Amino acid sequence: MRDASYPYRGVFALRFALNVFVGCTVVWSTLRYFDVANPIWAIASMIASTDPKVDVATRMFKSRIINVLVGCSVGLIFLTVGGSSEWKLPIALAVTVLVSSYLVRVPTMWRQAPISAAIVIAAGLTHQSKVTGLEIGLHNVGEVLFGCLVGVLVSWLVARVWPMDDPPQESGAART
Repeated sequence: MRDASYPYRGVFALRFALNVFVGCTVVWSTLRYFDVANPIWAIASMIASTDPKVDVATRMFKSRIINVLVGCSVGLIFLTVGGSSEWKLPIALAVTVLVSSYLVRVPTMWRQAPISAAIVIAAGLTHQSKVTGLEIGLHNVGEVLFGCLVGVLVSWLVARVWPMDDPPQESGAART
């Protein structure tokens, strides 16, 4: 019986591993060249935006970009309006979830919206400066967008170099 918790096995797992290897190499090398000390946001986003199946990677990319922009926009509004308060972050994240859920309605990667808002707002709150927070937050969001772009491009490139059929679909009955 196949373990349903792992969507891909065999060559699909190998292709995903290749996607992650190539994507990580591109992200790490590029951002280190530009003296980014810790490109973790870009690497995590690259991994979240890659998939052995290009159509899945493309859907994840589009959804992630939309929700990053929503979160960044709400985060910037909250960062620039009002003073510094311990309540700013939880209120802003709740508002971001509502905007993403009720106005934007892109359910795939919808958690990315409040994550992006948190990146922007937390940078401002921890540095006690709207300008510094804005700069750091936008830099981190830029890393997220770059990682997403690399993830989908690597998925597309590897699929062109190493084409394969879709994985077999499991029927509802358990196989032994």
